[in-house]
Amino acid sequence: MSPDAKAKQLIVALDVSTQEKATELVRTLKAQVGYFKIGLQLFTAAGPTVVRKILQEGVQVFLDLKFHDIPNTVTQAALEAARLGAHMMTLHSLGGEVMMKQTRETLQEYSLREGWPCPKLLGVTILTSIDPQMLSSLGIAHPLDQEVLRLARSAQEAGLDGIVSSPRELPLLRQERPKGFLLVTPGIRSGETKGDDQRRTMTASEALAAGADFLVVGRPIVQSQDPVQAVQTLFGEIPIG
Repeated sequence: MSPDAKAKQLIVALDVSTQEKATELVRTLKAQVGYFKIGLQLFTAAGPTVVRKILQEGVQVFLDLKFHDIPNTVTQAALEAARLGAHMMTLHSLGGEVMMKQTRETLQEYSLREGWPCPKLLGVTILTSIDPQMLSSLGIAHPLDQEVLRLARSAQEAGLDGIVSSPRELPLLRQERPKGFLLVTPGIRSGETKGDDQRRTMTASEALAAGADFLVVGRPIVQSQDPVQAVQTLFGEIPIG
């Protein structure tokens, strides 16, 4: 895989608490990668303005707010988020097919009406911090990989553009996904780093080999003393070819 191809598949999670720190990281890393994720921590601390600020740096934004509520509430919240200009956004697949479908249809309608690009919508399946024992304690009786597959099918039926899942479920998901359906995987760790609260992890090389389209990496890069070197270390673990 070429360096440019690696860069296009890496999403750096801006897991920081200020707009200033996020902007500094983007300016440091945008020559290395083109996609940056804004999640709950940064969005809560800095608000919608941070999305516009990061977009001004000429990069693509993955707005990861994991909307999960009744259909009307999620639809209206997602519409306001999409108007900010994010390129990808997340909904919780556990919110149900009606919620996901209504949100997709509304965003497509308003993007045409108002003239802004409709973001890719991704359904979050089961968080990477959850293992089979924790899933059972939540009252979900299905095996973890089967529950991920069930939620992925629901996202497909709702017309979403892809899903977010642990890399551990990628081989199973890859067998069923339709053409163009994106598989976005957090829980990516270098062979030199620990998994912290991420329980279902893989290295970048393993995840790409298993079928990931995008890799989301946060703390191993953001908390590094040298984020550029951390990105290069990660890239170094991915074979060229």
